Amino acid sequence: MAESNKDIKIIAGAGADDKSIALKDVLLSHLRSINIQVEDLGNSSYYSIAAEVGRRVSESLSSSSPEVRGLVACGTGVGVSIFANKFPGVFATTCLTPSDAVNARSINNSNVLAVSGYYTSTEAAIEIVDAWLSSPFKSPCPASDNKDWPEEVENFLDKSLVEMAKIGEGGAVSNCAICCLVKNRKLEPVDLIPGGSMKIVRESPTSAFVRFTAGSVEPAHHHTFAHDLVVIEGKKSVWNVTKDERYDLTTGDYLSIPGGDVHRVKYHEDTEFFVKWDGQFDIFFNEDLDAANHAIDAHNLA
Repeated sequence: MAESNKDIKIIAGAGADDKSIALKDVLLSHLRSINIQVEDLGNSSYYSIAAEVGRRVSESLSSSSPEVRGLVACGTGVGVSIFANKFPGVFATTCLTPSDAVNARSINNSNVLAVSGYYTSTEAAIEIVDAWLSSPFKSPCPASDNKDWPEEVENFLDKSLVEMAKIGEGGAVSNCAICCLVKNRKLEPVDLIPGGSMKIVRESPTSAFVRFTAGSVEPAHHHTFAHDLVVIEGKKSVWNVTKDERYDLTTGDYLSIPGGDVHRVKYHEDTEFFVKWDGQFDIFFNEDLDAANHAIDAHNLA
């Protein structure tokens, strides 16, 4: 195994929080111990470090040896995977278990592994990395009941990689299942907040697409869960009332809001974002809409 590992190079980076940095450092030490070349890009903001890893992996695809893959870490592992995936040919996947890693390699040919500093122990993370390294594309995996894929599924997997690589090149691919899924995604209105709509795409941990029209306001509220969001398009301002902090977000920006923190939001443009949280959805309002508008006006005049 050590000899074959000479053909792989890992480019790594972590968000600038203690748990993510510590987990990345442990994993890089493990990779070096099994004779894998690593390049540590250091620790920075979640989006910039993940984007740099994604860019480097994407640029390496035209070369044959060594094979370059990426390793990124943040609190949940979600934000860094989204930003790494902005680059052509990059298939970044957040893996919380070794089975996730085997599935990601077998089904998606994942070339960037995203790990969670909050939810993954060092022991589990090492098992995840080992599984991710040792699993070839289209190999038997938990999703196939650890059996060889049927020929028709192998053909589908091969075609899916070609279709995904074309996304964003001169418009959507008309016969691409992924493009069609996004195009036909229907968001349902959020009755509690005018102007908002939401589509939950995964349960526990829960992921959702959320959209608000320009001018909409979310009155100050809190959730029992922490949540991470990435702005897909648009512009919004978030006031963390608990911490007395303001964040002005636009396309591509990432924000994490701890559970229990009271926050208020103003949408300056039609805005869509992706959000992830653990557990069932809940919301507790700390003010009404009129009070929220008065507070925002006061902030803008200050």
